[in-house]
Amino acid sequence: MRRYIRHPSTMPIDYRINEGDSGLQRLRNVSAGGICFSVEKPMKAGAAVQISIRVGDQDFAAEGEVMWCRGVNGHHDVGVRFCDAATVFTVRMVEQLCYIEQYRQQVLRDEGRKLSSEEAATEWVGRYAADFPQFES
Repeated sequence: MRRYIRHPSTMPIDYRINEGDSGLQRLRNVSAGGICFSVEKPMKAGAAVQISIRVGDQDFAAEGEVMWCRGVNGHHDVGVRFCDAATVFTVRMVEQLCYIEQYRQQVLRDEGRKLSSEEAATEWVGRYAADFPQFES
């Protein structure tokens, strides 16, 4: 039985392992324990990993540890644990900001309405926040 519920995500991230391999990937899921993303080359458990997530014109950075790496259909899923609960909470907030930015762009494309970030956040929260997966404590 899983200790933490995983929530699917496709949020783009940059990663760097021990100042070595790096790249741009998309998250596979986020949980209260950390994140999972896919890479081409396997990573060693215990390796330090730096994650960077761009939201609008700002970058969010966090450090974590590779807990596991599994080969899956020609790529490798990597599980990363963050060092503290505050970082995990912040990643979830950043994920919400990414959804809000996607919503803002979708409204512009589909409806021709140009929303500020604040207007998009207000609308998104009103429409979707109740359905955004919450962590079990």
